[in-house]
Amino acid sequence: MVNAVYHRSYEIREPIEVRITPQELLVLSFPGPDRSIRMEDLQAGRAVSRRYRNRRIGEFLKELDLTEGRSTGIPKVLRVMQANGSPQPRFESDDERSSFLIRLPVHEGFVDELGPEVTGEVTGEVTGEVTGEVQKLLNVIKGEMTRKDIQAVLGLKHEDHFREAYLRPALDRGFIEMTIPDKPRSRLQKYRLTSKGQAWLEEG
Repeated sequence: MVNAVYHRSYEIREPIEVRITPQELLVLSFPGPDRSIRMEDLQAGRAVSRRYRNRRIGEFLKELDLTEGRSTGIPKVLRVMQANGSPQPRFESDDERSSFLIRLPVHEGFVDELGPEVTGEVTGEVTGEVTGEVQKLLNVIKGEMTRKDIQAVLGLKHEDHFREAYLRPALDRGFIEMTIPDKPRSRLQKYRLTSKGQAWLEEG
């Protein structure tokens, strides 16, 4: 979270997004790492940027003892996850570096301790929730629409944010479906409401 607050662009109006599921914790911010940083180096914990965003915010976070200001944040995340015996975190961005997604997987032992019954209950609560983003998406889908068409109607510019906050949750909950499910990345791909999505709209 400190990394996201420090390095995000405050000219981009998309908020920092934090999602907690039974499988992982995700932090999404905009834009992605500076192009001078290779994603392979970032994943290995040896990336040092030649350019810094928000130096004054960094100085403030340093005064609060939340950061050291020496590019030690990512290595610390890797070190702590390893010491805890947790799976390795994953860092993702696109070719344009328009966003930065950090995935922190849940420790396998924690899932085992919960047991199948509790895990099922938690998963049900999370997947059954209809977020405000999903509600907005369901309200704008008319017939069959492409991803770009839906984004345009919602006024959203960033594809990664749209996929993580709107599209994927709606698909996972069975409220919408792909017109070409066997080719998720097809340029002809469109999305439409399912009977479950239509029923939810009618009940709402």
